Amino acid sequence: MRTVMSISLPKKISSELDEFAHATGRTKSDIVKESISAFLWESKFKGARKKLGARAKKLGLVTDDDVFKAVS
Repeated sequence: MRTVMSISLPKKISSELDEFAHATGRTKSDIVKESISAFLWESKFKGARKKLGARAKKLGLVTDDDVFKAVS
């Protein structure tokens, strides 16, 4: 199921989106869908990281390398 949305963009962003779509041979819709998906994923990831940060520090997991070593 799909939902149709209408958005308003500043002229500069709209022009950049047009140029990028043309240069990459993709539709503006596909670019916007991918961008929103990436933004939502990153927001969820940052939230989880923030939520688990204090607990990880107590376990001595401070860096990405610490986490990698713990799960390897």
